[in-house]
Amino acid sequence: MPIRLAVPNEITPGERRIAIDPVVAKRFIDLGVEVRMEKGAALSAHFHDDQFEGVTIIDTPAELYKDADLIFKVQPPTLEELDMIPDGCVMAGFMAPHKNEDITHKMCEKSITSLAMELVPRITRAQSMDALSSQASIAGYKGVLMGADLASVFFPMLTTAAGTIRPAKVIVIGAGVAGLQAIATAKRLGAIVEAYDVRQATKEQCESLGAKFIDTGVSADGEGGYARELTEEEKQQQQAVLDQHLVQADVIITTAAIPGRPSPKIISADVVAQMKVGAVVVDLASEGGGNCELTKPGETIDFESRVTIHGPLNVASQLPVHASEMYAKNLFNLISPFITENGELELDWEDEVISKTLLTCNGEVKSDRYRRVEVTK
Repeated sequence: MPIRLAVPNEITPGERRIAIDPVVAKRFIDLGVEVRMEKGAALSAHFHDDQFEGVTIIDTPAELYKDADLIFKVQPPTLEELDMIPDGCVMAGFMAPHKNEDITHKMCEKSITSLAMELVPRITRAQSMDALSSQASIAGYKGVLMGADLASVFFPMLTTAAGTIRPAKVIVIGAGVAGLQAIATAKRLGAIVEAYDVRQATKEQCESLGAKFIDTGVSADGEGGYARELTEEEKQQQQAVLDQHLVQADVIITTAAIPGRPSPKIISADVVAQMKVGAVVVDLASEGGGNCELTKPGETIDFESRVTIHGPLNVASQLPVHASEMYAKNLFNLISPFITENGELELDWEDEVISKTLLTCNGEVKSDRYRRVEVTK
């Protein structure tokens, strides 16, 4: 029997993305999957129900979930949603297990097989499934636009009748997917761009996009393409060199985040106090507390009428059309290889991508990273 895929409305405040788009919905239908979506669920992403050809539109979440075999979400399910979800079904989406142990418990109690998109391994074969990267690229792009909007200077050099205006100096901290996109965007806008990352392996990538790499002599290349956390001595060494550059910047974009852990503090309050009057910090690591000591996640503050510090949350949701399209493709590329000719879902537990993306299954936490969550039955 073909599987029933359910896509609900995202109820997390401020979330505008949807876990499926009309193109991906059609691709699943072509594979024999019965696709269902909650009425109006895609409106916040600027898709109308009538664009989803062949999709069954369901009025209420309770009715949507009732017979679901597979559920796609962007944000983690709430406890109330889990009460409506059938025991033993499969769910894919961001789960944020480090913040939601109660939800992880509940999924184990209901024997829900959960695939956490933040756990997709960073291997070549899984690049097309890597939702962290697809959404981070949006954040990097949008972060620079936020910086340009808040800045008190032009980004490009301009030659005017009143004289020549020098280009803005932009520093991007962190050269992951978000950072590299930020570098490229700032460069396109005409700024002078410098970039910093504790992973020396990123130097060539930064320079290829036109940025000057700030070399502090500290390397923190870690496993899986992520940076490891620095020791106190290393932090002091990198800070001394980096600070000299930060105080000269017009706009700083920070992107240094460690999944599931607090964001490293790279910009101290003392450094902020020495920055140019009118300087701007856009802290894209705000979800983890921020890279700047003064960042207040979800707020924009004016430090001593000197420096603007912007701590945006869920930035990818601010470009909901492309964010939804990219995320839906990530989900399709993850799940479609395991759909049979009859439209049934047969996950391969020995497959590296599935085994590493798996958070819960058969009443247990399967992820080594989050196995500390114990379930009492």
